[in-house]
Amino acid sequence: MKHKSNWLLKLPFLLAAVLALILVITGCISGLAAVGWSGGTVSDGVLYVGSREGKLVAVNLADESRLFSEPLVPVAQPGLFGCSPATGGGGGCAGGAGGVPVYGTPIVSGNLTYMAGYNGKVYAYSVGNLAVRWVYPRDTNLQPIVGGIVAAGGRLFFGSTDGKVYALDALTGDKVWESAATGDKIWGTPAIDGDTLYIGSFDKKLYALNIADGTKKWEYATQGSIISTPLIYRDSVIFGSFDRNLYCLNASDGTLKWEFRGGNFFWAGPVVYNDTLYVGCLDKFAYVLNPATGAEIAGFNLASPVSSTPVIVADAIIFASGKGVIYSLSTATNEIKTLVDLKKTVDGPLSAWEGIVYIHTQDLELQRVNAVTGALLSPISLKSSG
Repeated sequence: MKHKSNWLLKLPFLLAAVLALILVITGCISGLAAVGWSGGTVSDGVLYVGSREGKLVAVNLADESRLFSEPLVPVAQPGLFGCSPATGGGGGCAGGAGGVPVYGTPIVSGNLTYMAGYNGKVYAYSVGNLAVRWVYPRDTNLQPIVGGIVAAGGRLFFGSTDGKVYALDALTGDKVWESAATGDKIWGTPAIDGDTLYIGSFDKKLYALNIADGTKKWEYATQGSIISTPLIYRDSVIFGSFDRNLYCLNASDGTLKWEFRGGNFFWAGPVVYNDTLYVGCLDKFAYVLNPATGAEIAGFNLASPVSSTPVIVADAIIFASGKGVIYSLSTATNEIKTLVDLKKTVDGPLSAWEGIVYIHTQDLELQRVNAVTGALLSPISLKSSG
């Protein structure tokens, strides 16, 4: 169950954890390059992921052959926490030698795959050869894009650090609309259900927007910034906040159903399986909750903060701790076991295909773990030859 402790004793450790998280996750302090934490999307046996080189990489999971896009074009951008780009070579928080950071997970729709870069541009690629079909904006750039893209109804939707949500025509890349600005930057990836888009902002609010024109339907204020991707479950929207709460709202009008208090920020997105909610927290715990009431069913100490959204494999929920320990939580028994210790930092969401979990670590590799046996398979390099 949830770990309880004296807040006065805990405060120095929480401050240290937040500082460490900024240093490790963003890599954006004192001129260090931002690194990105793109997850992978699998479509027709091919995994698409944004690499530290600032490229879209397509990995055929059957034979491990790979395709690489052209590198994203860097532009001068402020850092995630306001640090200035280093001089020369497009370095500093704009990317550095590793290329333009990619934080959002690529998506596939039809014969195109889409990826957004920290350089403030969205790219559409042909699935077969990763040739660029279009770029938005064409002649300029938005503020940095940290969240991912979602597709619905022939359109693409994403948020920007300028605090706005954008809708593009998925085939042409033409802008359909941009929303009014929220009160602060947007890092999160939106979720869409029917004619409504849900997204959080650093202004501590969750917004429900009309996907037809971007007008606001409702907003809900919390006490902390909202980064995690909302989860739509039946008639509810569930999301975490940096105020240490996980919230469940009525999707139709934004009224509160319940809230659950964790011991630190909720960064990772929640998942639902068999009417049970699973979510990791920066308090080092993985929680199992009743999605109807928010009641805690179980809690497991994973020994380091959890910022990665878990993945469902068969009847198990696979979690990764920030220090790279991979766990399997049985949905039938609520028993948890350690699969493997990667001994590598894990920040981004996990992905899986045919019983293998794929973890994008910060060393230009895809780590592979058998979700049943815990066997660590040979990694797949994401490093291009050019």
